[in-house]
Amino acid sequence: MANQGSTIFENQAAPQNGVPQSSPPQEAPRVIDTVTPVQPVSASGPPPNSQPPQPPSAVSPSLESDEGSSFPLGAIIKVVIGIVAFLVLLFIIIRVVLPIFFQPKNEKVTLTYWGLWEDAAVLEPILSDFHKQNPNITVKYEKQDIKQYRERLMTRIANGDGPDIFRFHNTWLVQMSDILLPLPTDVITKEDFQKLYYPVVQKDLTRSGAIYGIPLHIDTLGLFTNNEIFQAAGQSPPETWDDFIRVSRGLTVKDPTDGKIKTAGAAIGAFNNVNHAPDIVSLLFLQNGADVYNLAATPKSAAGTLQFYTVFTTDSNNVWDTTLDPSLLAFAKGNVAMYFGYSWDIFAIKALNPQLSFSVSPVPHIAGSKPLTIASYWVEGVSQKSKHQKETLLFMKFLTKKEVQQKLYSEESKTRLFGELYSRSDLGDLLKDNKLVYPFITQAKEASSAFFVSDTYDNGLNTKANKYLEDGIQSMITDQTSPQSALDTIVAGVDQLLSQYAKQ
Repeated sequence: MANQGSTIFENQAAPQNGVPQSSPPQEAPRVIDTVTPVQPVSASGPPPNSQPPQPPSAVSPSLESDEGSSFPLGAIIKVVIGIVAFLVLLFIIIRVVLPIFFQPKNEKVTLTYWGLWEDAAVLEPILSDFHKQNPNITVKYEKQDIKQYRERLMTRIANGDGPDIFRFHNTWLVQMSDILLPLPTDVITKEDFQKLYYPVVQKDLTRSGAIYGIPLHIDTLGLFTNNEIFQAAGQSPPETWDDFIRVSRGLTVKDPTDGKIKTAGAAIGAFNNVNHAPDIVSLLFLQNGADVYNLAATPKSAAGTLQFYTVFTTDSNNVWDTTLDPSLLAFAKGNVAMYFGYSWDIFAIKALNPQLSFSVSPVPHIAGSKPLTIASYWVEGVSQKSKHQKETLLFMKFLTKKEVQQKLYSEESKTRLFGELYSRSDLGDLLKDNKLVYPFITQAKEASSAFFVSDTYDNGLNTKANKYLEDGIQSMITDQTSPQSALDTIVAGVDQLLSQYAKQ
């Protein structure tokens, strides 16, 4: 350090009588850059204003700056140690302390899941698998009564004590926009949603690029045909509406005395005793080019559809009338050759008449046009007010998995003929061997939805729109109202209804 300008204090003998005394031989002095001058001491004492000599003390070496000021090395060492200590403390805070406060606590969470059709026993294996993968999350499934379900659901969520996950109909998004939570991309990406689900699902559940639910099944309107009646007449299920008119008239049997229908060729043309009448009319609107969400924009197509529908009841060659049993019951009894329904109607028909032999085909279409149909299905959604959104979204991601839908179908099939038809398009072909249900799947790629739809029991948009449609059709049957007048009645009511929901 001497060559770096450090000051070195050498031991020297005390002078006597002002004359330096020789000192014992010492080690040769080190070469230094600076020597501190020593004040001579006289015999009479120290010079004026001088301090008495102090005994040598250990002084820490110092570094000099260019300006001549010095920084004690000990101080620098202390600063370095302080910085190191600070960095160590900061590391501990970031890696140990902060995660305790900002990462999710490993606490038990219970989610409430409202369903409609399945018993808890059917869902239990699915929920158990989720719990095994996520031990801190328990999903409590509660089967709800469909009566006043939508109102109860929305009221409970608004009050803050509703379910975290719930089932809703594919046409309810406009009514439930205030309570549904959009799904983030870590649940499902837009690309995966488009790849895995049918176009109707993408259209129904996407708003402004956000996805608002995951369906666990899909269903479409199909044509049921009585095998015994068709075989006896040597007929095949009709593929076009021209064929449908011909076949339905040919299969209709009337009493020769009073002209009343004994065997109906098809359950179509009325409203009150035709199951799924709103769906059938929606199907015809769709295929005839009418805008089902804005009938006023396509008045000619819409009025023509109403005329076509009611002619099956009002024409002299009618194939149905308003005095007959409800169409599902009449078909189950063997009194109707053709019936329009969904896959779940199979269970009701089988329950009413296990011996009835029938088939399912795609619905008829206009010759030269696409075989379009109507879809009606239910969706799982997440409440905006869920107190455990992270865990709820984790469960939603779980529901999108292929193996989960396959297991759900398997569990459902243990208690009935078949499970809910797969909503994932990549699973549809697994149902090829089931000739009763596969026709519903084959139509899914060309299906659309409409708020004129049956059996949602929503007491809202669906129920009220159906009532306007019923009034229009009924006026044509009983009062011979023109199709255009009936359409005007329907449009006025639906426009008022949609305006009401738009304001909400």
